Amino acid sequence: MPIPIVNSIASWFLKKRFHQIELFLKYPVEVQEELLHNLLIKAKNTEIGKEFDFSSITTYREFADRVPITTYEDNEPRIERARRGEANIFWPKPIKWFAKSSGTTNAKSKFIPVSQESLEDCHYAASKDLLCMYFNNNPDSQLFVGKGLRLGGSKELYRENGTVFGDLSAILIDNMPFWAEFSSTPSNEVSLMSDWETKMQAIVDETINENVTSLAGVPSWMLVLLNSVMESTKAKNLFEVWPNLEVYFHGGVSFDPYVEQYKKLLPGDNFKYYEIYNASEGFFAIQDQNHSNELLLMLDYGIFYEFIPMSTFGTPKQKVIPLSEVVAGENYAIVITTNAGLWRYMVGDTVRFTSTNPFRIKVTGRTKHHINVFGEELIIENAEAALRKVTKLTHTEIVDYTVAPIFMEGKEKGAHEWIIEFKHPPEDFANFSKLLDQSLQEVNSDYEAKRYNNTTLNAPKIHCGRERLFYDWLKQNDKLGGQHKVPRLSNSREYLEELLSLNS
Repeated sequence: MPIPIVNSIASWFLKKRFHQIELFLKYPVEVQEELLHNLLIKAKNTEIGKEFDFSSITTYREFADRVPITTYEDNEPRIERARRGEANIFWPKPIKWFAKSSGTTNAKSKFIPVSQESLEDCHYAASKDLLCMYFNNNPDSQLFVGKGLRLGGSKELYRENGTVFGDLSAILIDNMPFWAEFSSTPSNEVSLMSDWETKMQAIVDETINENVTSLAGVPSWMLVLLNSVMESTKAKNLFEVWPNLEVYFHGGVSFDPYVEQYKKLLPGDNFKYYEIYNASEGFFAIQDQNHSNELLLMLDYGIFYEFIPMSTFGTPKQKVIPLSEVVAGENYAIVITTNAGLWRYMVGDTVRFTSTNPFRIKVTGRTKHHINVFGEELIIENAEAALRKVTKLTHTEIVDYTVAPIFMEGKEKGAHEWIIEFKHPPEDFANFSKLLDQSLQEVNSDYEAKRYNNTTLNAPKIHCGRERLFYDWLKQNDKLGGQHKVPRLSNSREYLEELLSLNS
């Protein structure tokens, strides 16, 4: 299709959609309140709707007082009944699809309900919005003349009792309109291959001859693929393989540890990076500016948001607030109510608002992925900010890492224990460790206080992980694939001990 025609169609979509976006930018609280009202009305005759008498709820406060905050474990019995084919439990329409998510904190699989509404009004709507925002910011883009290279964690879909489960990416691919495959690579056949290692080579073989203009996937796994492309083609950089490549849409894990490695593969200042924030439970936020990785919270995807300040999270003083009460700079756990029947559900992620007009966020970590054994409140955002600074200072590159506490024994103080796999390890490991400790103190005052004169915490103990350590650990735990992530921080030593035993 000629560029002018593609641009005209895209512009039409832009103008139509931007009017709706402007509505929630101007009236965010009202849009969210109306959305909640519509969700309650829609589900009033479901089992859960009758249990909490949705039909009589008229205000947010009534909703918050009546419906409890829930976790996956709280929802599991109802979800299992829905997976067996029961309908009208937590959503009025039958739910056919369930996104299987192993998560990173629990070995047991989760099955997240995916309704037709959440597919169309959330996941697919977000994909269109992402392209619209990018195209609006880059009117000279040639994005639509080539193909997007998508890297999901797709495996085959499994059917039982009239319902289907599998990776979210597999569900999205299976439900995409037939024409969408023509604008993306690899083919659905390759994308849905079950063996990850075989699939990676198949993706390389299929995509190196395509006109790839965009990339989409989790940074850690995309890096594995792109390095394989470089190895297969013997290219000096990726522009020699795909000269029209212009943007990478990424999400799933923090991009900070990988920035410098991507810059080497994609040199120059013209290439763009756009971050997204999505999960099996929904698509939440999109980068809407070229040169800022702040994410615009999307308020009209059928998701009603609430937030728990992390300062009170998990304590008797825990409080839950609506969007209208959040403040910039604070760290919050996210609670969602969705058009797939999740009611006041804790996703497990934490975010920090960078702006409240409009509502923009940065993902800061997981509610269970932090270390607070000694009152140090170390979160992923702290760890990755420190790592990015130190890797730059020491000219090192990181593949992956995890951190756990060393618990106090007798008179011995506690500490943090790291295992880091380097692509290019530091020449002076002791200096790297010292700089990392200093950088963590600079970004986290609680950690600094505990480290002051070794009051509570000794200096961190850091191990250099062998080559492919984290890959082998993921493979051993059947977690290879684009949707699986290494747990970064933990209050327990479970993951660290497993990795240390493999590190030989």
